[in-house]
Amino acid sequence: MATTSSVGEYSWTPELLQIRWQDGALTEHCSLWLRDNCAADRDPQNGQRLVDIADVPANPRLRSVSLAGEVVVVAWEDEDRTATFALSLLAQQGRRGPHYRPEHRVRRWLDGAGLDPRSDFAFRPFAELERDAAARLDWLTRLAQDGIAFLSGVPRTDHAILAAGALMGHVAETNYGLVFDVRSVASPENLAYSDLGLGLHTDNPYRDPVPGFQALHVLIASPDGGDSLFADGFALAEHLRASDSETFERLTRTPVPFLYRSKDAELYSETPLIGLSAAGEVQAVHYNNRSIAPLRLAADDMRAFYAAYRRFAMLLREPRFQMRMKLVDGDLVVFDNQRTLHGRTAFSSARHPRHLQGCYLTRDSVFSRVAVLRLESRAETVR
Repeated sequence: MATTSSVGEYSWTPELLQIRWQDGALTEHCSLWLRDNCAADRDPQNGQRLVDIADVPANPRLRSVSLAGEVVVVAWEDEDRTATFALSLLAQQGRRGPHYRPEHRVRRWLDGAGLDPRSDFAFRPFAELERDAAARLDWLTRLAQDGIAFLSGVPRTDHAILAAGALMGHVAETNYGLVFDVRSVASPENLAYSDLGLGLHTDNPYRDPVPGFQALHVLIASPDGGDSLFADGFALAEHLRASDSETFERLTRTPVPFLYRSKDAELYSETPLIGLSAAGEVQAVHYNNRSIAPLRLAADDMRAFYAAYRRFAMLLREPRFQMRMKLVDGDLVVFDNQRTLHGRTAFSSARHPRHLQGCYLTRDSVFSRVAVLRLESRAETVR
C-alpha cells in the first residue's frame, strides 16, 4: 500500500502531476487522465463509469494538489468539487514496463529439452489445490506466467476433470462436448483419436474464439509410447523474430485459413500463425498443420508464406525446443492453448490401451479466477 512515505517529492502544473517516488521512479499523470478517473463519476457499488468522455471537460486544469495519508487530493480550476486518488493507483498507472499483475508477467522457456516438468513448473497434488486457496493462487499464477502447469493424484474417474477445471475457471462446451475422450477409435474424425504420433500444435484454430486453455487428464497411461511433448510458442516466436525478422513479419501479417469438418460441424476461421498485441508483443500462436485449409494468395505471396511457414515448422521439430515427459495415471496437465504447443509420440492401443479426457477453459475465466483469489488473499491479510 503506497502512502505519503512512499513519495519522495511531487510537483504539478495545471496540466500535469509528477511524482518522484522513494525508489527513484518518476510517474506522470496528465490532468485529463485524472479528470476522467474521478471516483465521483463512478457507481459506488460496481465501479462502472457514470459519464462518457464527451461529458468530461476537454482541457481540465489543476488548481491545487496535496497529499493526505494514502491519497492525493486534487482541486480543479473550473469546478468546485475536489477529487482523491489513491497513491497505490497512481504508482501503478504511471509506471511503464512489466505488468503489475503477476499473472501477466510472461516467463518464456525456449530450451524445453533441458527442463524438468516436476521441478521447473507448477506441479502440485490435486488435493492440495482443493483445500488450500493460497496453493491454488500460486499454481494458477504460475500457469498464467509459464503457459503450463501440472496436477498429480486427480481421481481416475469419468469426468473428474470437471472438478479440477472448476478450480481453474469456466469449462467451455464445444461440438466435442464439455469433456472429450482422447483414445484410439476406428475411423477417427480427428487424428487425435488415433495411435499416430502428433507433431507440436495448438488446438482448434478454426474456432472464433480459439479455446483459451486446455486440460488433459490421464485415466490410463500407455507404458510404451504416447509420451507428451510441449514447447513455448511465445519463446519460439521471439526466437524467430530475433533470428529471422522477415519470416517473423510474414507469419504475423498473413491470414491463414483453418477448417474442421465432421458429420455435425463445420468450423472455419482465419488468423495469422503468430498474433501480436497493439504494442507489438507476441500474444498468440496458432499452429495446426492438420487443419490448415488451402490458402488463397497471389503466387509471389504464396511462395514467401510457404518459405516462412516451413521455417517455423522446422523450428518446432528441433529437439532442444521440446519438453518431453511421460504423464502417469492420475496426472493432469493444463496449458495455454494460444501459447503452448503440444504433441505426443506414437503408441499401440492394440498392445496397451491409452485413455485421456480433456476439456477447454475460457481464457478470461482463468485470469479472473487468479485476480479474485488474489483479492481474497489480500482481504485475509488485512483481517
